[in-house]
Formats: sequence, structure tokens, C-alpha cells
Amino acid sequence: MKPQNLLFSLFLFFTVTTAQPTIQPGTTLSAANPGQTWSSPNNTFYVGFSQVDSSSYYTLTINYNGGVPIWTAGNATTTVDSKGSFQFLPSGNLRLLNGSGAVVWDSNTARLGVTTASLDDFGNLVLKNGTSTVWSSFDNPTDTIVPNQNFSVNQVLRSESYHFRFLSNGNLTLRWNDFILYWNQGLNSSLDVNLTSPTLGLQRTGVLTIFDVAFPSGSYTVASSNDYDEGGTRLRFLRLGKDGNFRMYSTAIGTGTITMVWSALTDQCEVFGYCGNMGICRYNESSSSPNCGCPSENFEPVDVNDSRQGCKRKVEIESCVGNATMLVLDNAKFLTYQPETLSQVFSNGISACRLNCLSQSSCIASTSLSDGTGMCYLKNSDFISGYQNPVLPSTSYVKVCGQAQPNPPPGLQIAEKSKSSSLRVWVVLVVVVITLLGLIAVEGGLWWWCCRNSPKFGSLSAQYALLEYASGAPVQFSYKELQRSTKQFKEKLGAGGFGAVYKGVLANRTVVAVKQLEGIEQGEKQFRMEVATISSTHHLNLVRLIGFCSEGRHRLLVYEFMKNGSLDNFLFTTEEQPGRLLNWEQRFNIALGTARGITYLHEECRDCIVHCDIKPENILLDENYNAKVSDFGLAKLISPRDHRYRTLTSVRGTRGYLAPEWLANLPITSKSDIYGYGMVLLEIVSGRRNFEVSAETDRKKFSAWAYEEFEKSNVTAILDQRLTDQDVDMQQVTRAIQVSFWCIQDQPSQRPKMGKVVQMLEGISEIENPPAPKAITEGSIPGTSILSSSNVSALSTFAPSAPTPSSSSSYQTLGVSPLASGRNIERASSSLLP
Repeated sequence: MKPQNLLFSLFLFFTVTTAQPTIQPGTTLSAANPGQTWSSPNNTFYVGFSQVDSSSYYTLTINYNGGVPIWTAGNATTTVDSKGSFQFLPSGNLRLLNGSGAVVWDSNTARLGVTTASLDDFGNLVLKNGTSTVWSSFDNPTDTIVPNQNFSVNQVLRSESYHFRFLSNGNLTLRWNDFILYWNQGLNSSLDVNLTSPTLGLQRTGVLTIFDVAFPSGSYTVASSNDYDEGGTRLRFLRLGKDGNFRMYSTAIGTGTITMVWSALTDQCEVFGYCGNMGICRYNESSSSPNCGCPSENFEPVDVNDSRQGCKRKVEIESCVGNATMLVLDNAKFLTYQPETLSQVFSNGISACRLNCLSQSSCIASTSLSDGTGMCYLKNSDFISGYQNPVLPSTSYVKVCGQAQPNPPPGLQIAEKSKSSSLRVWVVLVVVVITLLGLIAVEGGLWWWCCRNSPKFGSLSAQYALLEYASGAPVQFSYKELQRSTKQFKEKLGAGGFGAVYKGVLANRTVVAVKQLEGIEQGEKQFRMEVATISSTHHLNLVRLIGFCSEGRHRLLVYEFMKNGSLDNFLFTTEEQPGRLLNWEQRFNIALGTARGITYLHEECRDCIVHCDIKPENILLDENYNAKVSDFGLAKLISPRDHRYRTLTSVRGTRGYLAPEWLANLPITSKSDIYGYGMVLLEIVSGRRNFEVSAETDRKKFSAWAYEEFEKSNVTAILDQRLTDQDVDMQQVTRAIQVSFWCIQDQPSQRPKMGKVVQMLEGISEIENPPAPKAITEGSIPGTSILSSSNVSALSTFAPSAPTPSSSSSYQTLGVSPLASGRNIERASSSLLP
């Protein structure tokens, strides 16, 4: 530091220090006089008593001007009566006393030689021994962090049963009862740093930052508020709420009004224990806030005035040994976090998950996932926390005594609570209802007799017959609901060949991608059947279809939102995008996850589903960089009569990923997907487009040049040169390259099945050296051509906006490729979906 800067800093330090009004020993604040306070020099913060919800109890808090508390003596539940007091004793202690004289809270600083106390302009209450600080409120936080407060790894925020900690490895964590870890926000996996003495701090602009010398810039941004302000005119602060969520708030001085600008968990129902023991967290259409209820009529609330206190069985299981049954909760899960279930996780079907729990005396509930893993979680704990939502791909079971009694619909529950009518009124109502039903039956019979041969009646009957699919169908949204969730289709994520995609937020705050389909000519029943088939295809490595809308000409699909976008945005980065470079471990996991997803489509579904357009743009990455294949099974939603299929001598696809059989007018099978995957796998290894031509590749396509280098055992030349200074498993690299060349063999019979590909990548199966793939140039076969398109990749439609691929690298934007000829359309389309 320059001498003049050092002198200026010392000047500021002594100016601030001497400007702070000191609080002398013997000073007292009284709860009976809330207007009496200790203020900071600039009057931005003050210490004083605050009344608790118009009651006769008070808390001692440090407040931001306007009455926003940022620190509480003891904790949020520490209160005194109206005769309570807060004293700065001559011994150096800060002490909170009740009216009876009982000590409620003490700073324990009596023997530290404290001479003065002060509240600085940052809201920090400090006790000093001369010029040395011996105690401060910043060093003893309760549930809030403010700017200029350094939060270290040995500190903790607490709020009732929840606490927040900052770990030495840079992770931010939330726990329930110091036991269940239900939120863990870590550093970006691409960062390879060993932190030495990290601290967590909140900047006035609303940026949450980790500071440590190990970071190249000295700091790392964890999160930022949605009202980021360079001027910093508002106070932002972090608070751990009584509901277990960790949020950032913003407030203007003097107003006392706070606005939430960031939260750790966007879905409140994911907070463990939010609804208490045996409580089920749900959302309803009229409110974005969650509601707590009991699993069934077999339970009753612990506290009828506070639904968050959980539920209890009306009859304990021990009272009916041998007569217990399992209550079924559709689209529900019991929150499961380590270490609670380490020994209670199995890979079973739905029936086995239910029966295993029923047969074990220690098991009280279980959850079966329907996401392709078949995982079953048995709950032996005395405390279980439930979540029920129509979009959850899981079924849960609760052990109850005697017959299971599901909850009645909400309207019926209200009606049962208000039963007060007399027997005479019931008799009148029954007579009226029977009369009305009789009239409706007669009228309906006459209408059916007259109109049963009408074509309109036939289509209407078919529409109502679709109700049989309701139990296994995706969530049906109205067009108005999707308009509201997308803010009138305001934020466009991308546009594909068959419609645009918009970002939306459902009523339960689930972020989704809403795709507006165009050119759909199918009837109502067939459209719903195909959508139901797609939505029933669940796997960890497949993008999940949440729901749909079918109202007149409006046909929309609702998908899960993928935070990190598409794979191509990470593979083909530029020097201006260094932060988006994937390391080798991430790339190999993405390659393996993609292969597993395609394996599920080809070999594990009821019938084989051929994707038809495997490419990096159709591989999405979630927040943890797990790969998910998108746009599978959409081909049957597009009518074969669509104008896009009428050119029988043309092929639509993506240059560089089309198997030779597409161009040779041959049948399309699952082996066509293997070819596309092989090209993608080579790009994952190299970070370059397989059809790229440059002086470095002797003006040859990269895939052809790469094989020549492989024959020379020059694997390093094929590997992405940006990874050369990183720790790379060259055995994995070699396996991946060998597998890619096997996948792009000219003859489909020479290509391995996708299940075999997974085994080879994992090292389970040995890999022979592949023969040289024949260099078939796309578009060179007589009578064929490739139709180009300048549309934005459809993959980015399930993710935040990404750079638009150039027309030279993307020829079709949706994962649906028309077939090479009219002769093959029907055959290949029938193989796309069951």
C-alpha cells in the first residue's frame, strides 16, 4: 500500500472510531419505555426494545432505521415482560433482565476489562477494553447477516429448529435439528481451489460473496439479489426464517418494509420438517404459499390452531398388531436426506416398496420413485416430512391402523365441519336431488337416442372417454394458467421448427419451459394419448414432461426447466467464455449419463423409442451438470401429412450427426441414434464440431482426421487442447474415443447397442480397436439433399437463452427428423413410440 493511501486509511479509522458515541457503564434501557434507545453516529441503527405482536412481551434488538431487526439478544424467542430491562453493568456485562430480576441473557464479559460500549454505523454493537474489541454482536450473530459483517466458519445462525452454517470448504448449508442436511450450496465444480480461511460476506449492492486468498480474484460470488443496485441505497440483509428458508431481503431506510430478493430454496415444501412430524406440504391453486395438512383421516392435527405442528395417528400402530395397512399417497414423497436413510435405500418396484414397509415393524412409511431408478426409501425414523405435488414422479405409503381413510376433497371437508342442519332439511334435500337426477336421466336418455348417430356426438364421446387416462396422464393446464405462468409469454427462451418456448413459473414456484407447438393436426384423443406416453417415460437422464395444454388450436407442452442450458454452449466455447469450460470428469459423466438415457429409450421402455436427432443441442444440463436427453418421442405429435414431410426426396436433420441410412433411403432403427451419439461423444472429447475443417486437420473433416491420429496412438491430439493443463484420466479418454469410432461405423450391424456402449464406457466390457469408419459425405448420395434452417436450437428452449448456433452448425432445431421417403414414414414413425 502506498504511504498516502495508508495515511488516508488511518485517518478514516480514527475518524470513525472517535465519532462513535460511547455508552457508559451503568446505562440502562427499559422495556416500559421503547422510545429510549442507543443509536449509531449516523442514526442508521439503534438498540432498543420491540413489542412482540401487540402482546405484553418485548425483545431487545438492534434495528435498522424504520424498525427492521438485525440482531436479537439471545434469539428470536427470548422475551421479557413490560418491566424488563437491558443493562450495561459496571462489571462490563451486557445483561437482559425480566421484571422479576431473572437473568434472561448475558454477554459473559464481566472479567474482560470492558470499559465502553458503542453501536457503529454498520449496526455492530461493540464492547471494548480501551481500544481492543472483546465482544461484538457481529461475532455473536442470531439469525441475520448484514453488509460489512464477516461471517466465519465457526459461526452459526439459528431460528427455532433450523440453523445455517458456512463450511471451511466454501459450502453453505441448512440443517434441521443439527442433524438433517436439506440444503447444500457448494462452489462451482469447475473451481479447483483449496480454501485457507474463507469468510462469507454480503455487499451493500446485494451480492453474497465468499472471500479467500485461494480465489484468483480474492472472492467468489455465491448469489445476488434481483434488485442489484450499484449505488447501494438500500439495506440488504440475509435472514434464516422460522420456516427454515434462508433469504435475502431489501429495505429502504425509515420505511420498515422489507422485500424478499433471493431465497436458498425456491420450493418451500422442500424444507425438511416445514409441516411438522407426519405433516404433508401441499399447494393449492388460489395461493402460491404452501399449506400443511395430515396424510389422511387416520390422522389429526397436533395443534388445530397451528398446522405446522404436524399430525398424530388417531390410533397408534401398536394398538393393531397384524391389522396394519398402507395408505397410498399419489404424487407424494417423504423428504430423504443423509444420514437418515443410509441403510434404508433399496432398488425395488412400487409393490415391493409398499410390502417391504408393511412387513417390517420398524418401518412407518416409504416412498417409491418413478423416475427410472426404481429407488425405494423406507422411513424408520420417528419423524417424517412429506411433500405432495401433481408434478412429483413418486408414490408414498404410510402405515396406519385398520382401514385407510383418505382425505375427502377440500369442499367436502368444509361441509363435514359445518353439519348442523336438521333431519327435516336432509329429507327435503334428498327428495329434491332424486327428482333432479331423475329428470336429468330422462333428458339425457332422450338426447342420446336422438343424437347418437350424429358425427359430433361421436367426437364428443371420444373426448370424454379420455378420462380413463387421467390416473397416469401428465398434469393438464388451461391456456389461461400457462399465460399467467409465462406472464403472457413474455420471456422467450428460444424458437424451434415446431414452435417457440417460453420460461414460466407455476403456482408452486416451480420454474418450467412452456413449448407452443405448431402444425399439430392430430385429434384430441390421439394427442392426449401420445402426450401421456411421453410423460410416462421417466429416467434420471431424460428431460421430464410435466404437463400439457390442449384447448382448441392451442397445443402446448410443459417441461422441467434446465438451468445450465445445452451441451453445445459448454463444448464449443470461445476465449471470451472461459467460465463455461467443462473439465474432463464433467464431460465423461455427461457422456455416460447421455448413454444411459438413450439406453432407457432403446432397451428399457415397453417399446423402443428412437430419438432421431442426437446432438449436443438436444442434451441438457441441470444445475449439477447432469446430462438429460430432450425432445424424445415428439415425432408422433406431428402429422405425417404435415407439409414438412411432403418432399420425399429430401432429408431434414442436423449436418454431422445423420447416420448414412438416412441419406440412403434405408429403414431407420435405434442404430441410427447410435451413430449420432458416436459423433457427439467425439465432440465431448475434442471440444470441436465433428464436421469442422481447418488447416490443423489438413482440410479434412475432424472426425476423419481424428481417426488417423488415433491409428498413430496420438490420443492427446484428439483431446480438447484446453484440458491439457488439467488432471485428465487418459484411460477414460482412450475408451471414449474407441467407443465413438465403433458407434459411427457405416453399417448399422457393426454399431454396438447402447447398453453395450454404457458397459464399454464404464470399463466393464473390453473394447477392440475399431475399423476405420467409411467417410460418407452427407448430401453426396444422388437424389438426396439436406434442408437447412436458421432456427434457434430447440435444446435451448428448455434452458436459459444461449447464443444462437450458426446456420452452418444447426440444420434442424427440433428433435424430430422427417423420414427419408414416404415408404419409410409409417414404418419409422411406428417405432418412435409405443
